Amino acid sequence: MTGWIALGPTGAGIRAIALKGDRITGEGRGEDEATALRGLPRAPLVRIGDGPATRLPAPVLPQSGNSLPAWEQASPPDILSAWVRIWIAGYLAARPNWDGVVCITHADITHWIHISASEAVSAQSLLTPRLVTALHGAATPDRAALSETLSRPERLAAHLRAAEVAGDTGATTGHLLGAELAATRAYWLGQQVAVISQTPQAHMAALSDQGVPATAHDPETLLAPGLIALGRALHLSS
Repeated sequence: MTGWIALGPTGAGIRAIALKGDRITGEGRGEDEATALRGLPRAPLVRIGDGPATRLPAPVLPQSGNSLPAWEQASPPDILSAWVRIWIAGYLAARPNWDGVVCITHADITHWIHISASEAVSAQSLLTPRLVTALHGAATPDRAALSETLSRPERLAAHLRAAEVAGDTGATTGHLLGAELAATRAYWLGQQVAVISQTPQAHMAALSDQGVPATAHDPETLLAPGLIALGRALHLSS
């Protein structure tokens, strides 16, 4: 059985993952491709994030080729990492007929993506994690602040100033997350949501408060089934 290697940039350099059949056989990381591939067997490469981005709406996985491009959206303008596609594929691997919304935190961006019939229909991305860091917000949002800004998002700047003066870092995060939920209401209202994040607690609590059915998933756990699904889609494995 022929093996293959998924190879692509991450925020910390290049990541290479070797697969054979339905299992990962090795992994490497480095500042460049040669370093990441060191110690892995010679095998066909599937470049993650390579080539022209695929315009939404689009299938989660391609059916041919030797790369997995990023997604792009014309309106609102957006770019979504190809690793996001792999995580979604991993989530769908056990749920082939799932329709709903995935909320994914990737680096310092949150993506809300509508999925239907194994296709990404549309996306809305927000800089909430980046803003929380820049404004020195807490890891845990204040729920009252979240609810306040969800109800009146036009007062976000005023709410943030009040939180700054009070030194209330939880309120800072709560107001920012409330603004995010207000901006993405069309995505989560009346939907089932899968939160894919290494730190899903804040979104899970916020969605629970709104009565939204949501489940939490670790992106690293979804990586293997996502890559296996990619290998099958590209006819690299059985």
